[in-house]
Amino acid sequence: MNFIVPLDFSENSINALEFGLTMASRKQGKITLVHVVDMAYDFASQSAIALDSVYQESNRQLQSYVDQYKSPDIEIDYVVIAGNMAISVARIAEERNANLILMGTQGASGISKTLIGTNAVNMIREATCPVLIVPAQAQVAEIRKVTLALEFANHEEPFIDWIVAMSNRWDLNLEILHIKIHRDFKDELAVLGLEEYLGNKYPDEMIKIHTFYAENASDGLVRYMEEHSNMILVMCRQHRNLWDQILQKSESIRLAYHTHVPLLIMQ
Repeated sequence: MNFIVPLDFSENSINALEFGLTMASRKQGKITLVHVVDMAYDFASQSAIALDSVYQESNRQLQSYVDQYKSPDIEIDYVVIAGNMAISVARIAEERNANLILMGTQGASGISKTLIGTNAVNMIREATCPVLIVPAQAQVAEIRKVTLALEFANHEEPFIDWIVAMSNRWDLNLEILHIKIHRDFKDELAVLGLEEYLGNKYPDEMIKIHTFYAENASDGLVRYMEEHSNMILVMCRQHRNLWDQILQKSESIRLAYHTHVPLLIMQ
């Protein structure tokens, strides 16, 4: 496994790094730390000496993390780059053929409760590989399973293959979540078909299927998270209805109360 972890040296980003280290250590893997020097302000007014000092300090801090977390089971290196955070990290992930980007987020606080922050949303939009959003409250030691939310769409088949492989690599149970808006015979047949599909393709896997009836997708997610908290929740970015609801502030406020649950977005 090849992980990319953006670091801005905040507590949230270090939490994501430690989360990634634990996951990577379950099978030998590699982690690349990426610190992006913000190009948003006018560099023309900055002296070459000042910029060089920023790079030197960033390299020093990243090397200190490499020394602190080095392990015979995990290879760790780092990159310092100037530019836009999401674009730069996504480009490095693609160049290095990364399996996953892990990113810390603060989660709900004060009156500006959101499910995930602006940087995380931008990262999801720019990345071509899966992105794991790790809330500040997430406890990797409590994670027991991976839950994949499905809409029964054609594009989901490779995601099932990927998640089955990852849950095995991480030694986690796998569950499938399907939220039903209407009681529909066709949908019932689809659930039965999924059970048969999983049984035939993965005969050695114990995969549970949860079906929730709800007025909308985000309501179903809230209900599921109230009953199942020790998980990584996996969603597909192509789930337009579900994704659009989550990014609406009213739905984010409700979902933000469950920000101890890591969110893995498939591209």
